Amino acid sequence: MSGVEGKTGLNWRARLVRWVSRWLSTDVQPAPAPRTDFARLSEHLQPADVVLVAGRSRVAGVIQTVTLSSWSHAALYIGRADTLAEGKVRQVVAEAGWPPATQILLEAEMGDGVRVSPLARYRGEHLRICRPRDMPESDRAAVISYACARYGTPYDTRQILDLLRFFLPYGVLPRHWRSTLFEAGHGDMIRAICSTLLANAFASVHYPILPTIHRGEHGEMIFVRRNGRLITPRDFDYSPYFDIIKYPFFGDDVDRYRDLLWDDDAPCASRPVRRGRRLRK
Repeated sequence: MSGVEGKTGLNWRARLVRWVSRWLSTDVQPAPAPRTDFARLSEHLQPADVVLVAGRSRVAGVIQTVTLSSWSHAALYIGRADTLAEGKVRQVVAEAGWPPATQILLEAEMGDGVRVSPLARYRGEHLRICRPRDMPESDRAAVISYACARYGTPYDTRQILDLLRFFLPYGVLPRHWRSTLFEAGHGDMIRAICSTLLANAFASVHYPILPTIHRGEHGEMIFVRRNGRLITPRDFDYSPYFDIIKYPFFGDDVDRYRDLLWDDDAPCASRPVRRGRRLRK
C-alpha cells in the first residue's frame, strides 16, 4: 500500500470513528426536570471528588442497561482554573480562555479521549458527588496529578465498535460476535469507558473502591484491588469508602414536604392512566 493510499484509508477510518462517536454520544432523551441543586453542588465540591452523571445519550442507555444503574458517566473534579497545578492541563485551560473561577472536570470522553471540561456543561443534569472518605490533601493531590498526567490519552476505538454492536439487529451479527454480546460480564468493555481512569488514579495511592478481601495465613485481612476495567460509575456510589453527597432540588424545603405543591390530578407516573377516573394513592 502506498503512502497516499494508507493515509486515505486512515482518514476514512478516522472519519467513521468520529461519526459513530458523535452518533453514540447524541442525547436521545429529553432534559429532565431539575433534580439537583446545581449551585449548592458546585459550591461544596472538593478536589478529587467523583461526579456521577445520569446521561441521556445512546451510549448512556447501553451503560445503564448493562450495569443496571442510572449512572452512566463518572468525572474527576480537579479544582478551579486558577488553582490547577502547573502542567499540560493548566496550559490547556489557559488557552481555552476560561475564567479563573471556572470549575474543571477531568474525564474520559468517547471520541475525544481524556479531556477537561467545565463543570457547567452538566448544569441541568442529574448529578451526585462521591467523596473519598478521610483522604488527606496529599493523596487528593496525588490522585489529581495521576489523572492529569493522562490528559490527551486517546479513546480505544475497539470500545466504540463493541458499543455499536448493541444497536445492530442480533440476527445480522457474525456468529462469533453473538456468542459474547449478551453473556454475563460482557459489560467489561463498557466499564472501561470513563471509570478506568478514575479507578487507576485512586489505586495509585492505594485507596479502595470495591476491593476483593481475603484472609492471609495468619488471619490478617488482605486487600486486593480489582482490575480498573471492571469498575463502573455505579461502583463509586456503591463503595463503602466514598461518602455520597446529594443536593436535591428544593432540598432545603424537604422538611416541609407536606407544604410542597403537588399536582394530585396528574396521573401517577408508575401507574397506567385510566380514562374518566383519577388515580389516588
